[in-house]
Amino acid sequence: MINFITRYFTSLWAFITSPFRAIWRIIVRIFPPREFTVMDTPRGNVYTFSQSSFWRFTRFCGKIGLILWASWSTYVFVYHRPLLQKRTQQLEEARTTHTRHMSDLQTYLTKYNNLVRDLNVIDDKVLNSTKLDNKEKEKLMNSRIKTWGELDFLRTRIVEMLSNEEFTPEYTKLSELSAEYELTRAENDELKKRNAQIVESMAQVMDADNIIVDTVSALTKDNTEELQKNIKRINGTLATLGLSQTTLLRNANKYSNPLVGSAFSPVEFDKDLDEKYQKLADGLERWNGLRRLNEILPLGKPVNSRITSNYGTRNDPFTGKPKKHRGIDFAGKIGTELMAVAPGRVVSAGERVGYGTTVEIDHGLGFTTLYAHLSQILVSRGDWVRPGTVIGLAGSSGRSTGPHLHYEIRYKGSPFDPTKFVKEE
Repeated sequence: MINFITRYFTSLWAFITSPFRAIWRIIVRIFPPREFTVMDTPRGNVYTFSQSSFWRFTRFCGKIGLILWASWSTYVFVYHRPLLQKRTQQLEEARTTHTRHMSDLQTYLTKYNNLVRDLNVIDDKVLNSTKLDNKEKEKLMNSRIKTWGELDFLRTRIVEMLSNEEFTPEYTKLSELSAEYELTRAENDELKKRNAQIVESMAQVMDADNIIVDTVSALTKDNTEELQKNIKRINGTLATLGLSQTTLLRNANKYSNPLVGSAFSPVEFDKDLDEKYQKLADGLERWNGLRRLNEILPLGKPVNSRITSNYGTRNDPFTGKPKKHRGIDFAGKIGTELMAVAPGRVVSAGERVGYGTTVEIDHGLGFTTLYAHLSQILVSRGDWVRPGTVIGLAGSSGRSTGPHLHYEIRYKGSPFDPTKFVKEE
Protein backbone atom coordinates (compact mmCIF):
# COMPACT_ATOMS: atom_id res chain seq x y z
CA MET A 1 0.00 0.00 0.00
CA ILE A 2 2.79 2.41 0.94
CA ASN A 3 4.64 1.50 -2.25
CA PHE A 4 1.48 2.28 -4.25
CA ILE A 5 1.13 5.69 -2.58
CA THR A 6 4.79 6.64 -2.99
CA ARG A 7 4.75 5.47 -6.59
CA TYR A 8 1.73 7.50 -7.81
CA PHE A 9 1.41 10.32 -5.23
CA THR A 10 3.93 12.75 -3.82
CA SER A 11 2.61 12.42 -0.28
CA LEU A 12 -0.09 10.90 1.89
CA TRP A 13 -2.03 14.18 1.83
CA ALA A 14 -2.00 14.13 -1.95
CA PHE A 15 -3.47 10.61 -1.84
CA ILE A 16 -6.26 11.64 0.58
CA THR A 17 -7.22 14.80 -1.34
CA SER A 18 -7.02 13.25 -4.80
CA PRO A 19 -10.84 12.50 -5.07
CA PHE A 20 -11.71 16.10 -4.13
CA ARG A 21 -9.19 17.47 -6.61
CA ALA A 22 -10.70 15.21 -9.30
CA ILE A 23 -14.19 16.53 -8.51
CA TRP A 24 -12.86 20.10 -8.60
CA ARG A 25 -11.32 19.53 -12.02
CA ILE A 26 -14.71 18.37 -13.29
CA ILE A 27 -16.34 21.50 -11.82
CA VAL A 28 -13.69 23.72 -13.41
CA ARG A 29 -14.25 22.00 -16.73
CA ILE A 30 -18.04 22.62 -16.51
CA PHE A 31 -17.72 26.14 -15.02
CA PRO A 32 -14.45 27.59 -16.42
CA PRO A 33 -13.32 31.09 -15.27
CA ARG A 34 -14.70 34.00 -17.29
CA GLU A 35 -13.77 37.64 -17.79
CA PHE A 36 -16.17 40.48 -18.64
CA THR A 37 -15.09 43.85 -20.10
CA VAL A 38 -17.33 46.86 -19.43
CA MET A 39 -16.71 50.22 -21.15
CA ASP A 40 -17.83 53.48 -19.57
CA THR A 41 -18.65 55.34 -22.82
CA PRO A 42 -19.02 58.91 -21.47
CA ARG A 43 -15.70 58.80 -19.67
CA GLY A 44 -13.92 56.38 -21.96
CA ASN A 45 -12.91 54.05 -19.13
CA VAL A 46 -12.72 50.27 -19.58
CA TYR A 47 -13.35 47.90 -16.68
CA THR A 48 -12.52 44.22 -16.63
CA PHE A 49 -14.28 41.76 -14.27
CA SER A 50 -13.40 38.13 -13.80
CA GLN A 51 -15.59 35.25 -12.47
CA SER A 52 -13.80 32.30 -10.98
CA SER A 53 -14.95 28.72 -11.31
CA PHE A 54 -15.83 28.67 -7.59
CA TRP A 55 -18.02 31.75 -7.92
CA ARG A 56 -19.86 30.37 -10.94
CA PHE A 57 -20.40 26.96 -9.24
CA THR A 58 -21.64 28.64 -6.06
CA ARG A 59 -24.10 30.80 -8.00
CA PHE A 60 -25.35 27.70 -9.87
CA CYS A 61 -25.89 25.81 -6.61
CA GLY A 62 -27.77 28.84 -5.26
CA LYS A 63 -30.09 28.86 -8.26
CA ILE A 64 -30.74 25.13 -7.93
CA GLY A 65 -31.46 25.56 -4.21
CA LEU A 66 -33.86 28.41 -4.95
CA ILE A 67 -35.72 26.30 -7.55
CA LEU A 68 -35.99 23.35 -5.13
CA TRP A 69 -37.24 25.61 -2.34
CA ALA A 70 -39.87 27.18 -4.63
CA SER A 71 -41.01 23.73 -5.84
CA TRP A 72 -41.32 22.37 -2.31
CA SER A 73 -43.16 25.45 -1.11
CA THR A 74 -45.62 25.15 -4.01
CA TYR A 75 -46.16 21.46 -3.27
CA VAL A 76 -46.79 22.12 0.41
CA PHE A 77 -49.18 24.95 -0.40
CA VAL A 78 -51.15 22.97 -3.02
CA TYR A 79 -51.30 19.55 -1.29
CA HIS A 80 -50.74 19.94 2.43
CA ARG A 81 -52.73 23.12 2.94
CA PRO A 82 -56.14 21.42 2.22
CA LEU A 83 -55.14 18.55 4.51
CA LEU A 84 -54.23 21.02 7.23
CA GLN A 85 -57.53 22.83 6.74
CA LYS A 86 -59.39 19.49 6.85
CA ARG A 87 -57.62 18.48 10.07
CA THR A 88 -58.37 21.89 11.55
CA GLN A 89 -62.05 21.50 10.61
CA GLN A 90 -62.19 18.00 12.08
CA LEU A 91 -60.62 19.26 15.28
CA GLU A 92 -63.17 22.06 15.45
CA GLU A 93 -66.02 19.59 14.86
CA ALA A 94 -64.64 17.33 17.57
CA ARG A 95 -64.50 20.27 19.96
CA THR A 96 -68.08 21.25 19.05
CA THR A 97 -69.29 17.64 19.51
CA HIS A 98 -67.51 17.38 22.84
CA THR A 99 -69.06 20.65 24.01
CA ARG A 100 -72.49 19.46 22.92
CA HIS A 101 -71.97 16.11 24.61
CA MET A 102 -71.06 17.82 27.84
CA SER A 103 -74.08 20.07 27.57
CA ASP A 104 -76.38 17.14 26.80
CA LEU A 105 -74.85 15.12 29.60
CA GLN A 106 -75.48 17.95 32.02
CA THR A 107 -79.09 18.19 30.77
CA TYR A 108 -79.59 14.44 31.06
CA LEU A 109 -78.10 14.31 34.56
CA THR A 110 -80.22 17.26 35.75
CA LYS A 111 -83.37 15.67 34.38
CA TYR A 112 -82.34 12.29 35.80
CA ASN A 113 -81.90 13.74 39.29
CA ASN A 114 -85.26 15.52 39.03
CA LEU A 115 -86.99 12.33 37.96
CA VAL A 116 -85.39 10.38 40.83
CA ARG A 117 -86.61 13.02 43.26
CA ASP A 118 -90.14 12.95 41.75
CA LEU A 119 -90.17 9.16 41.91
CA ASN A 120 -89.22 9.22 45.59
CA VAL A 121 -91.93 11.78 46.33
CA ILE A 122 -94.57 9.64 44.57
CA ASP A 123 -93.44 6.50 46.41
CA ASP A 124 -93.60 8.36 49.71
CA LYS A 125 -97.16 9.52 48.98
CA VAL A 126 -98.28 6.03 47.96
CA LEU A 127 -96.73 4.29 50.96
CA ASN A 128 -97.38 6.81 53.77
CA SER A 129 -100.67 8.47 52.84
CA THR A 130 -103.75 6.71 54.19
CA LYS A 131 -106.35 9.21 52.93
CA LEU A 132 -105.97 8.57 49.22
CA ASP A 133 -108.98 7.22 47.35
CA ASN A 134 -108.71 4.75 44.46
CA LYS A 135 -108.83 7.46 41.80
CA GLU A 136 -105.97 9.40 43.40
CA LYS A 137 -103.96 6.18 43.85
CA GLU A 138 -104.48 5.29 40.20
CA LYS A 139 -103.38 8.77 39.18
CA LEU A 140 -100.25 8.50 41.30
CA MET A 141 -99.45 5.05 39.91
CA ASN A 142 -99.85 6.30 36.32
CA SER A 143 -97.58 9.23 37.16
CA ARG A 144 -95.08 6.80 38.71
CA ILE A 145 -95.13 4.59 35.61
CA LYS A 146 -94.58 7.62 33.36
CA THR A 147 -91.74 8.89 35.58
CA TRP A 148 -90.14 5.45 35.70
CA GLY A 149 -90.31 5.18 31.90
CA GLU A 150 -88.58 8.53 31.47
CA LEU A 151 -86.04 7.55 34.10
CA ASP A 152 -85.24 4.28 32.39
CA PHE A 153 -84.97 6.07 29.04
CA LEU A 154 -82.52 8.61 30.47
CA ARG A 155 -80.50 5.93 32.27
CA THR A 156 -80.05 4.08 28.96
CA ARG A 157 -78.95 7.27 27.20
CA ILE A 158 -76.46 8.22 29.92
CA VAL A 159 -74.92 4.73 29.98
CA GLU A 160 -74.63 4.73 26.19
CA MET A 161 -73.10 8.21 26.18
CA LEU A 162 -70.44 7.21 28.71
CA SER A 163 -69.62 3.81 27.19
CA ASN A 164 -69.98 4.36 23.43
CA GLU A 165 -67.30 6.52 21.79
CA GLU A 166 -69.39 6.92 18.63
CA PHE A 167 -72.55 7.93 20.50
CA THR A 168 -74.55 10.67 18.80
CA PRO A 169 -77.16 12.30 21.04
CA GLU A 170 -80.68 12.22 19.68
CA TYR A 171 -81.78 15.25 21.62
CA THR A 172 -80.02 18.45 22.56
CA LYS A 173 -82.84 20.03 24.47
CA LEU A 174 -84.99 18.73 27.27
CA SER A 175 -88.13 19.92 25.49
CA GLU A 176 -87.27 17.70 22.52
CA LEU A 177 -86.82 14.72 24.85
CA SER A 178 -90.22 15.21 26.48
CA ALA A 179 -91.95 15.75 23.15
CA GLU A 180 -90.39 12.61 21.71
CA TYR A 181 -91.38 10.59 24.77
CA GLU A 182 -95.00 11.73 24.50
CA LEU A 183 -95.00 10.98 20.78
CA THR A 184 -93.58 7.51 21.40
CA ARG A 185 -96.21 6.80 24.02
CA ALA A 186 -98.99 7.94 21.66
CA GLU A 187 -97.58 5.74 18.88
CA ASN A 188 -97.38 2.83 21.32
CA ASP A 189 -101.07 3.22 22.20
CA GLU A 190 -101.95 3.33 18.52
CA LEU A 191 -99.89 0.20 17.86
CA LYS A 192 -101.69 -1.58 20.69
CA LYS A 193 -105.04 -0.76 19.09
CA ARG A 194 -103.84 -1.94 15.71
CA ASN A 195 -102.45 -5.11 17.25
CA ALA A 196 -105.83 -5.84 18.83
CA GLN A 197 -107.49 -5.31 15.46
CA ILE A 198 -104.95 -7.59 13.79
CA VAL A 199 -105.54 -10.30 16.41
CA GLU A 200 -109.28 -10.05 15.82
CA SER A 201 -108.78 -10.18 12.05
CA MET A 202 -106.46 -13.18 12.40
CA ALA A 203 -109.12 -14.99 14.42
CA GLN A 204 -111.62 -14.35 11.63
CA VAL A 205 -109.07 -15.51 9.05
CA MET A 206 -108.45 -18.69 11.05
CA ASP A 207 -112.18 -19.40 11.18
CA ALA A 208 -112.52 -18.80 7.46
CA ASP A 209 -109.43 -20.94 6.84
CA ASN A 210 -110.93 -23.84 8.82
CA ILE A 211 -114.20 -23.54 6.92
CA ILE A 212 -112.41 -23.50 3.55
CA VAL A 213 -110.16 -26.45 4.45
CA ASP A 214 -113.10 -28.50 5.74
CA THR A 215 -115.22 -27.68 2.69
CA VAL A 216 -112.48 -28.47 0.18
CA SER A 217 -111.59 -31.65 2.09
CA ALA A 218 -115.23 -32.80 1.99
CA LEU A 219 -115.55 -32.03 -1.73
CA THR A 220 -112.27 -33.78 -2.45
CA LYS A 221 -113.36 -36.83 -0.49
CA ASP A 222 -116.73 -37.04 -2.27
CA ASN A 223 -115.19 -36.61 -5.71
CA THR A 224 -112.43 -39.06 -4.85
CA GLU A 225 -114.97 -41.74 -3.89
CA GLU A 226 -116.88 -41.15 -7.15
CA LEU A 227 -113.69 -41.41 -9.24
CA GLN A 228 -112.54 -44.43 -7.26
CA LYS A 229 -115.51 -46.50 -8.49
CA ASN A 230 -114.23 -46.72 -12.07
CA ILE A 231 -110.71 -47.61 -10.96
CA LYS A 232 -111.90 -50.10 -8.34
CA ARG A 233 -113.44 -52.43 -10.90
CA ILE A 234 -110.13 -52.80 -12.77
CA ASN A 235 -107.92 -53.29 -9.68
CA GLY A 236 -107.81 -57.05 -10.28
CA THR A 237 -106.72 -56.56 -13.88
CA LEU A 238 -104.09 -54.02 -12.83
CA ALA A 239 -102.75 -56.47 -10.27
CA THR A 240 -102.23 -59.12 -12.99
CA LEU A 241 -100.14 -56.53 -14.85
CA GLY A 242 -97.98 -55.91 -11.78
CA LEU A 243 -99.43 -52.44 -11.26
CA SER A 244 -100.66 -50.87 -8.04
CA GLN A 245 -103.13 -48.05 -7.82
CA THR A 246 -100.58 -45.93 -5.93
CA THR A 247 -98.02 -46.30 -8.71
CA LEU A 248 -100.59 -45.47 -11.38
CA LEU A 249 -101.75 -42.37 -9.49
CA ARG A 250 -98.18 -41.10 -9.14
CA ASN A 251 -97.47 -41.74 -12.83
CA ALA A 252 -100.76 -40.14 -13.88
CA ASN A 253 -99.84 -36.92 -12.03
CA LYS A 254 -96.46 -36.86 -13.76
CA TYR A 255 -97.86 -37.63 -17.25
CA SER A 256 -98.59 -34.82 -19.71
CA ASN A 257 -99.71 -34.44 -23.31
CA PRO A 258 -101.62 -31.79 -25.31
CA LEU A 259 -105.00 -33.38 -24.52
CA VAL A 260 -104.55 -34.34 -20.87
CA GLY A 261 -102.59 -31.24 -19.89
CA SER A 262 -99.36 -30.62 -18.03
CA ALA A 263 -98.07 -32.64 -15.10
CA PHE A 264 -99.38 -31.98 -11.60
CA SER A 265 -96.81 -30.86 -9.02
CA PRO A 266 -97.53 -32.16 -5.49
CA VAL A 267 -97.67 -29.55 -2.73
CA GLU A 268 -95.57 -30.05 0.39
CA PHE A 269 -95.98 -27.91 3.51
CA ASP A 270 -93.58 -27.28 6.37
CA LYS A 271 -93.88 -29.89 9.09
CA ASP A 272 -94.32 -27.13 11.67
CA LEU A 273 -97.65 -26.13 10.09
CA ASP A 274 -100.97 -27.69 11.03
CA GLU A 275 -101.09 -31.21 9.58
CA LYS A 276 -104.55 -30.49 8.13
CA TYR A 277 -102.89 -28.56 5.29
CA GLN A 278 -100.71 -31.50 4.29
CA LYS A 279 -103.71 -33.84 4.52
CA LEU A 280 -105.63 -31.49 2.25
CA ALA A 281 -102.70 -31.36 -0.20
CA ASP A 282 -102.45 -35.18 -0.19
CA GLY A 283 -106.20 -35.43 -0.77
CA LEU A 284 -105.99 -33.01 -3.69
CA GLU A 285 -103.08 -34.97 -5.13
CA ARG A 286 -105.02 -38.24 -4.88
CA TRP A 287 -108.16 -36.67 -6.36
CA ASN A 288 -106.22 -35.17 -9.26
CA GLY A 289 -104.44 -38.50 -9.87
CA LEU A 290 -107.75 -40.38 -9.97
CA ARG A 291 -109.27 -37.74 -12.25
CA ARG A 292 -106.36 -37.95 -14.68
CA LEU A 293 -106.29 -41.76 -14.44
CA ASN A 294 -109.99 -41.95 -15.36
CA GLU A 295 -109.23 -39.70 -18.30
CA ILE A 296 -106.05 -41.45 -19.49
CA LEU A 297 -106.99 -45.14 -19.15
CA PRO A 298 -109.03 -46.64 -22.02
CA LEU A 299 -112.19 -47.29 -19.99
CA GLY A 300 -115.42 -47.95 -21.93
CA LYS A 301 -116.67 -49.46 -25.19
CA PRO A 302 -115.29 -48.47 -28.59
CA VAL A 303 -118.69 -49.23 -30.17
CA ASN A 304 -122.20 -49.56 -28.78
CA SER A 305 -122.86 -53.20 -29.58
CA ARG A 306 -122.79 -56.60 -27.94
CA ILE A 307 -119.68 -58.72 -27.34
CA THR A 308 -119.60 -61.82 -29.54
CA SER A 309 -116.29 -63.32 -28.43
CA ASN A 310 -114.36 -62.80 -25.17
CA TYR A 311 -110.64 -62.77 -24.40
CA GLY A 312 -109.02 -66.18 -23.86
CA THR A 313 -108.81 -69.62 -25.42
CA ARG A 314 -111.50 -70.53 -27.99
CA ASN A 315 -111.94 -72.72 -31.06
CA ASP A 316 -110.41 -71.09 -34.10
CA PRO A 317 -113.24 -70.34 -36.60
CA PHE A 318 -111.00 -71.41 -39.51
CA THR A 319 -109.32 -74.54 -38.12
CA GLY A 320 -111.67 -75.50 -35.31
CA LYS A 321 -108.71 -76.05 -32.99
CA PRO A 322 -108.29 -74.31 -29.59
CA LYS A 323 -106.40 -71.04 -29.94
CA LYS A 324 -105.90 -68.03 -27.68
CA HIS A 325 -108.04 -65.02 -28.60
CA ARG A 326 -106.02 -61.88 -27.76
CA GLY A 327 -108.92 -59.42 -27.59
CA ILE A 328 -112.68 -58.94 -27.61
CA ASP A 329 -114.95 -59.08 -30.65
CA PHE A 330 -117.88 -56.68 -31.00
CA ALA A 331 -120.73 -57.32 -33.40
CA GLY A 332 -121.19 -54.76 -36.13
CA LYS A 333 -122.08 -54.13 -39.72
CA ILE A 334 -119.69 -52.91 -42.33
CA GLY A 335 -119.48 -49.13 -41.97
CA THR A 336 -120.28 -49.01 -38.23
CA GLU A 337 -118.41 -46.07 -36.67
CA LEU A 338 -115.69 -47.01 -34.18
CA MET A 339 -114.65 -44.48 -31.52
CA ALA A 340 -111.59 -43.79 -29.40
CA VAL A 341 -112.33 -44.49 -25.73
CA ALA A 342 -109.62 -42.22 -24.29
CA PRO A 343 -107.36 -39.38 -25.44
CA GLY A 344 -104.22 -40.47 -27.21
CA ARG A 345 -102.06 -40.38 -30.30
CA VAL A 346 -102.37 -42.65 -33.32
CA VAL A 347 -99.15 -44.66 -33.57
CA SER A 348 -100.21 -47.04 -36.34
CA ALA A 349 -102.80 -46.86 -39.12
CA GLY A 350 -102.59 -49.46 -41.91
CA GLU A 351 -102.49 -53.16 -42.78
CA ARG A 352 -101.28 -55.90 -40.40
CA VAL A 353 -100.94 -59.60 -41.10
CA GLY A 354 -104.02 -61.42 -39.76
CA TYR A 355 -105.53 -58.21 -38.38
CA GLY A 356 -106.29 -56.62 -41.72
CA THR A 357 -106.82 -52.88 -41.64
CA THR A 358 -105.93 -51.66 -38.12
CA VAL A 359 -105.56 -48.54 -36.02
CA GLU A 360 -103.46 -48.45 -32.83
CA ILE A 361 -103.65 -45.57 -30.31
CA ASP A 362 -101.16 -44.80 -27.53
CA HIS A 363 -102.93 -43.41 -24.45
CA GLY A 364 -99.89 -43.04 -22.22
CA LEU A 365 -98.70 -44.80 -19.04
CA GLY A 366 -97.88 -47.83 -21.29
CA PHE A 367 -101.48 -48.48 -22.44
CA THR A 368 -102.48 -48.78 -26.12
CA THR A 369 -105.71 -49.84 -27.88
CA LEU A 370 -105.90 -51.79 -31.15
CA TYR A 371 -108.83 -51.75 -33.62
CA ALA A 372 -108.70 -54.56 -36.24
CA HIS A 373 -110.61 -55.81 -39.33
CA LEU A 374 -111.67 -52.27 -40.30
CA SER A 375 -113.17 -51.40 -43.64
CA GLN A 376 -111.89 -47.84 -43.61
CA ILE A 377 -109.43 -45.73 -41.57
CA LEU A 378 -110.43 -42.13 -40.77
CA VAL A 379 -107.27 -41.00 -38.96
CA SER A 380 -103.58 -40.84 -39.80
CA ARG A 381 -100.48 -41.78 -37.91
CA GLY A 382 -99.46 -38.98 -35.54
CA ASP A 383 -103.01 -37.61 -35.08
CA TRP A 384 -104.20 -36.73 -31.58
CA VAL A 385 -107.69 -38.10 -30.87
CA ARG A 386 -110.16 -37.36 -28.09
CA PRO A 387 -112.71 -39.71 -26.51
CA GLY A 388 -115.56 -40.20 -28.99
CA THR A 389 -113.45 -39.39 -32.06
CA VAL A 390 -114.40 -41.75 -34.93
CA ILE A 391 -111.13 -43.41 -35.92
CA GLY A 392 -112.52 -45.85 -38.54
CA LEU A 393 -115.39 -48.00 -39.79
CA ALA A 394 -116.07 -51.64 -38.95
CA GLY A 395 -115.41 -54.23 -41.65
CA SER A 396 -114.13 -57.74 -42.30
CA SER A 397 -110.60 -57.24 -43.55
CA GLY A 398 -107.78 -59.62 -42.73
CA ARG A 399 -108.38 -63.04 -41.15
CA SER A 400 -112.09 -62.60 -40.48
CA THR A 401 -115.24 -64.68 -41.01
CA GLY A 402 -117.58 -61.68 -41.07
CA PRO A 403 -118.06 -58.01 -40.23
CA HIS A 404 -117.06 -57.21 -36.65
CA LEU A 405 -114.54 -55.26 -34.55
CA HIS A 406 -111.61 -57.03 -32.97
CA TYR A 407 -110.56 -54.81 -30.00
CA GLU A 408 -107.43 -55.22 -27.90
CA ILE A 409 -105.97 -53.30 -24.95
CA ARG A 410 -102.22 -53.69 -24.51
CA TYR A 411 -99.84 -52.77 -21.70
CA LYS A 412 -96.27 -52.18 -22.84
CA GLY A 413 -97.05 -54.04 -26.09
CA SER A 414 -98.62 -57.15 -24.52
CA PRO A 415 -102.40 -57.69 -24.78
CA PHE A 416 -104.39 -58.55 -21.64
CA ASP A 417 -108.01 -59.31 -20.81
CA PRO A 418 -109.86 -55.98 -21.41
CA THR A 419 -113.23 -57.17 -20.07
CA LYS A 420 -113.07 -55.10 -16.87
CA PHE A 421 -112.03 -52.03 -18.87
CA VAL A 422 -114.93 -52.41 -21.29
CA LYS A 423 -117.80 -53.41 -19.05
CA GLU A 424 -119.41 -50.83 -16.80
CA GLU A 425 -120.84 -51.85 -13.43
